[in-house]
Order: sequence, then C-alpha cells, then structure tokens
Amino acid sequence: MANTSSAKKMVRKIEHRTAVNKARRSRVRTFLRKVEEAIASGDKGAADVAFKQAQPELHRAVTKGVFGKQTISRKLSRLSARIKSLSA
Repeated sequence: MANTSSAKKMVRKIEHRTAVNKARRSRVRTFLRKVEEAIASGDKGAADVAFKQAQPELHRAVTKGVFGKQTISRKLSRLSARIKSLSA
C-alpha cells in the first residue's frame, strides 16, 4: 500500500490513466469488429466504409500510446488485403 502522499497521488493517476486507456482500447476493438463483420458478410462496400472509419481511430490510438505504431500498421495492412481479396 502507498505510504507517502506522492505515492498515493501516483496510484490515483494510474487508475485514471488505466480507465482512459481501457476505453480507447475498447473503442479500437469495436471499429475492428465492424470491419471484420463486414468482411465476413462478403459486402465489399460496407467493408470499405468500415475500414475508412476505422483507420483514423486506429492511428489516434497510436498517438495516444495505447497501441504500437507497427501493430496498427500490421492490422490495417492485413485488413486491407482481406478487403481487396473480396472483389477477386
């Protein structure tokens, strides 16, 4: 348990930061799920729209430090390739 006042403050800050990051991570997963569902249904148009909406949200998560740059880049690349293969 935290003893000093600065340690107690750090505990409060960490709890708040954890809650914020959890919400951001959940938001990103929601956008990814929408893209996945559109791909699963085979609707290229809906998948494109969902992907375009997800891109800025995923990049925002990178700037906020929730995900790494290469992690999001990899996810977007793989989703893009799957959407592209729908038309073929």
